[in-house]
Amino acid sequence: MKKKMFLLVPFLLASTLFFCFATFVFGAAVLPDDEVEALRGIAKSLGKTDWNFSVDPCSGDSGWFYRAEGSKENDLTCDCSSSNGTVCHVVSIILKGQNLAGTLPPNFAGLPYLQQIDLTRNYLNGSIPPGWGSSPQLVNISLLGNRLTGSIPKELANITTLKSFTVEFNQLSGNLPPELGHMPSIERLLLSSNYFTGELPNSFAGLITLNDFRISDNQFSGTIPNYIQNWTNLTRF
Repeated sequence: MKKKMFLLVPFLLASTLFFCFATFVFGAAVLPDDEVEALRGIAKSLGKTDWNFSVDPCSGDSGWFYRAEGSKENDLTCDCSSSNGTVCHVVSIILKGQNLAGTLPPNFAGLPYLQQIDLTRNYLNGSIPPGWGSSPQLVNISLLGNRLTGSIPKELANITTLKSFTVEFNQLSGNLPPELGHMPSIERLLLSSNYFTGELPNSFAGLITLNDFRISDNQFSGTIPNYIQNWTNLTRF
């Protein structure tokens, strides 16, 4: 009897370990197919060639995550708390200093949970797509240090969650759209070192949530508006 029990214990232990391993593997949270396809489209637009779609993008493996010394950063972040931890959603894409030479994707329709897009210090060209204005949860957009041209689309004002918008050191031009003065959550608006022209819109008087506003090295005209004195949260100008 003791011999039988001695043989049974390792069997039960092995069975338990196999069950736990199977639960981990087959019950692991994964990214939905529509979000994977959205990432494929984004990679194609940007010229991002080292994302490995043979593994789950939220795994952190095979080119989906690394941080090098200096200014390079490749970081795709997912929130895997949905549906009792069985479903992931992309919430952040950071691709700093990746030598990307493509264009900005037309929209993020396939990534409804995206909160941050940071494409700092690349060689991206073309314009900022108006379709970005349909992203319901974006909080941070950083396009600093690229080769973007054209004007800022007024549709970006539709992103009511947007807190930080950075387009410094590009080749953007034109007047600032008055619609940007109706962004209820904006805290950082960094527009320096472009070719913007015209006067600051009167609608900017409503940007009372601003704490960081930078417009140096442009071609603005007119006087400094009096309404800036009402930006009581401003710490840097």
